Amino acid sequence: MPSGIVRIGTSGWNYPSGPGTWTGVFYPPRGARPRKFDELAYYAEHFDTVEINATFYRPPTRDMAASWVRRTPPGFEFSLKLHQTFTHPRMVQQRALKALPPEDAAAEPPADTVPIVSQADLDTFRSGLDPIASAGRLGALLAQFPPSFKADDSSREYLRWLIDAFRDVPVAVELRHRSWSEDLAPTLALLNEFGAAWTQIDEPKFRFSIRQNYLPNVKGFYYLRLHGRNVEKWWRHAHADERYDYLYSADELKPFAATASAVRTLVKKMYLYLNNHFASKAVANAVVLKHQLGEPITGDYTEEFKTRYPEAAAAIEAGVRSSALPPQRAGTTG
Repeated sequence: MPSGIVRIGTSGWNYPSGPGTWTGVFYPPRGARPRKFDELAYYAEHFDTVEINATFYRPPTRDMAASWVRRTPPGFEFSLKLHQTFTHPRMVQQRALKALPPEDAAAEPPADTVPIVSQADLDTFRSGLDPIASAGRLGALLAQFPPSFKADDSSREYLRWLIDAFRDVPVAVELRHRSWSEDLAPTLALLNEFGAAWTQIDEPKFRFSIRQNYLPNVKGFYYLRLHGRNVEKWWRHAHADERYDYLYSADELKPFAATASAVRTLVKKMYLYLNNHFASKAVANAVVLKHQLGEPITGDYTEEFKTRYPEAAAAIEAGVRSSALPPQRAGTTG
């Protein structure tokens, strides 16, 4: 039975500070690093794809994107989150209000509307994307909408425009309000019209959370994001990193591995990203998920990482043993 390509990685690679830093856990401590240590290059020794969340806050520049390509091996792929201008009008409005004089900034902010995107916004993001796309290293663009983005005529019209504006690259759409799954037919029709993947997500649920079955909607590619299940800290936390402080157990990952095993027979390519990035927990879960799917585990891991995450350490050790076994000859049994 034919199987599609599976790429497993994490959402971001650079977490240098804060309570959930990767320094001294996945990455060696600063004092133990070789000169000119490159976190992205080190990450690429372990995974063949990464999802870049930083582009949500700042559009990529051509130099930045070219640097990412240069520092990773051929075949490594980047998925980029669209800038907030394209998906989060309230955040853009709040940023604009902060720039106003105090007497004007204190005014009531307008209610959520569909984003207002200029041609300059589009050109800027596409220009920064070009070095990755031209090198054949683009996985997908992720359009992640907030829970306030509800299904109605205006939002569907905007979503159709947005996907069409990037119709020459793969687009994955993350919708989080239940109205999109309750009115399922038009949602699927819109995404399928442009070959856009409906991003499947795992995260703490709220009353109006979207409902999904983790099945693919198009044959081109499949996109899954695991955000963690830290219900207590999801909405209220002292530090933003705390909401992603969750480690999936191997048993919790098995249903996703089973789904991926089935889905890979239906699509050309799959992207599975772990976003529970606190203290490298995304890395640990990505390693376990790779092992469960029979994907090779590459690169070296620190002793601190293996001590903290014994299930990942067991997967690493199993991968080492597997790679050390001589290939069997045809007709032999094991």
